Amino acid sequence: MTLRFGVVGTGAIGREHIDRITNKLSGGKIVAVTDVNLDSAKQTVEKHQLDAVIYPDDKALIADENVDAVLVTSWGPAHEATVVAAVEAGKYVFCEKPLATTAAGCMRIVNAEMKRGKKLVQVGFMRRYDSGYVQLKQVIDNNEIGEPLMIRAAHRNPTVGENYTTDMAVTDTLIHEIDVLHWLVNDDYKSVQVVFPKKTKNAHDKLQDPQLFTIETNSGIVMNVEVFVNCKYGYDIQCEVIGEDGIVKLPEFPSVVMRKNEKLSTSILNDWKYRFMDAYNVEIQDFIDSITKTGEPQGPTAWDGYIAAVTSDSCVKAQQTGEKEAITLQERPAFYSEKGLQTV
Repeated sequence: MTLRFGVVGTGAIGREHIDRITNKLSGGKIVAVTDVNLDSAKQTVEKHQLDAVIYPDDKALIADENVDAVLVTSWGPAHEATVVAAVEAGKYVFCEKPLATTAAGCMRIVNAEMKRGKKLVQVGFMRRYDSGYVQLKQVIDNNEIGEPLMIRAAHRNPTVGENYTTDMAVTDTLIHEIDVLHWLVNDDYKSVQVVFPKKTKNAHDKLQDPQLFTIETNSGIVMNVEVFVNCKYGYDIQCEVIGEDGIVKLPEFPSVVMRKNEKLSTSILNDWKYRFMDAYNVEIQDFIDSITKTGEPQGPTAWDGYIAAVTSDSCVKAQQTGEKEAITLQERPAFYSEKGLQTV
């Protein structure tokens, strides 16, 4: 079976997914494309030499009987409408983050999926497919360090543009930790508080940088997550889980060790795309394989998208108030009771 994709959005991430499905992965084929900029859609089809129909909008693409799955890589605020329409049409959906820009929007997707009676949606939280995080998950699930007590994590970028504002540290950056840390410990969040340390001279006027988030789970695990987006030295993702019987740490990204000029050194990445390139490939391949084998995607669900949205809203509020803010989720529906992705 070949899973036939219709792609909504041919920006950078859309083109990258088209390339990996067409040239790197197996079991998938691009059969339809659309973008608000139709010239971009046409150029993408020509560049990748696709045998694909170019549609004027997402509704027409979703209506195509030859489309089995809709790949949503458009502008974030447009995601909700496309995902709901695809679900109502019974199409599988792989949606890049955010699933929707509001928690209410995520719930509308959740309700549409439950009404359909089948899991159709996977959200593009690719870190769950990174080999390092998978190893962390295995250690925790196997109880090799006992019950997790604390997590220390860091998300560092060398620099960001002038359009990057303080709240984007949550919505564009911390959002990845929000999902993957929840997945690692399988424990819902309870509260969050934000502290702004001394501001780096490298941050522009509209941005408070760095930021330190303290997130507590229902069982009492305390997570300290640093977001530092003008660290200058490179792109650096860190995660350390402290348990009752031991500590486990995310492995460093592989790099050769060089001895030169009386120095021992290794290189540090400066681009997030290279850090998680393999994870992107694995997550899309898993989406294809899971549907082919089981009839449902096995990765991050629409409910996971809802959890991320609610938590993100509380984190932004905590930035604004300086107070500890509650993270209040609706009760998890039985429809989403399965643990979901464990290992890859």
